Amino acid sequence: MSSAVTLVPAAPSDLAEAHFAAEFSFETDCWDVHEATQQGADFVLVDVRSPAMFAQGHVPGAINIPHGKLIESKLTNWSKETLFVTYCAGPHCNGAARGALRLARLGRPVKIMAGGITGWKDEGFALTITAI
Repeated sequence: MSSAVTLVPAAPSDLAEAHFAAEFSFETDCWDVHEATQQGADFVLVDVRSPAMFAQGHVPGAINIPHGKLIESKLTNWSKETLFVTYCAGPHCNGAARGALRLARLGRPVKIMAGGITGWKDEGFALTITAI
């Protein structure tokens, strides 16, 4: 008897290795972002939510550029080689992917911080609140 888990066989190991290795080119996690920001981040962390949501709580050190406003003129302070890491509310939100797509279309290196604000809080990390 097979379950829904085993009904479709797992991919061969070489394909699984390629798939999972590629994921790290597209995303990072909250823990790694936290550790990197504690040591002086070598990337730009972009909260792609609205300014109101950003003010209610954001990852320390993040800048706020809503995904729909990610245009070349907003990026002139950074070289073309600068890595951007986008995040949004969490796994239920695709804003980080929308922002990452816009950055990629502008020729910028980009990753997503998996988990977003939800993941950040789940790890027990504090948010910065900005007065409006």
